[in-house]
Amino acid sequence: MLSVNVGCPAETVWHGRTVRSAIWRTPVIGLVTARGVNLVGDAQADRKAHGGPDKALYAYAAEDLVWWNGQLGLELGPGNMGENLTTSGLELAQAVIGERWQVGSVVLHVAQPRIPCYKLGIHIGDDRFPARFAEARRHGVYLRILAEGELQAGDEIQVVERPAHGFRAVEVAHIFYDQRHRAAELLCVPELAASWHHWARRVLASEG
Repeated sequence: MLSVNVGCPAETVWHGRTVRSAIWRTPVIGLVTARGVNLVGDAQADRKAHGGPDKALYAYAAEDLVWWNGQLGLELGPGNMGENLTTSGLELAQAVIGERWQVGSVVLHVAQPRIPCYKLGIHIGDDRFPARFAEARRHGVYLRILAEGELQAGDEIQVVERPAHGFRAVEVAHIFYDQRHRAAELLCVPELAASWHHWARRVLASEG
């Protein structure tokens, strides 16, 4: 793991209005405690849309940051996608929903991909960026904390268990954006965040 990043809610002005967000995260040195639904020293500004057990931590790949730097002509580094964990050597789009990671003394559980909101565009400085982020299918993954403990930059991320269903994070995004006829498949993935099951049922009901 390349970096552990934390941040607290702050305000910025965007298009003439004040927006509160904790997307600005910076790397920290040394051991960090993962407890409850957060890292110690980290917080979310809008708990209705962010945070909670199924979005306790957010992981994004360093390789995807490098790709975006080439696309955008920027120098994005660890934490610049609002992630808590900047990974290295893992293709997160291919992470299986429900797979378990051992990182330091912490056990994490892949719960869902990230669906970007407008605040990511504020962070990058481009209203169009959330749409580009979604189209690129380089979403990163949200994680549950299954076992509390400590982790730090440099810890190896070990995938200790992978569900046999093999349903990948990127497939959730595909279904959400352009394959809604597959919504029923989400109901067959028990480890997927409950909000996705609710969404799939609404889609199926509207098409029924």
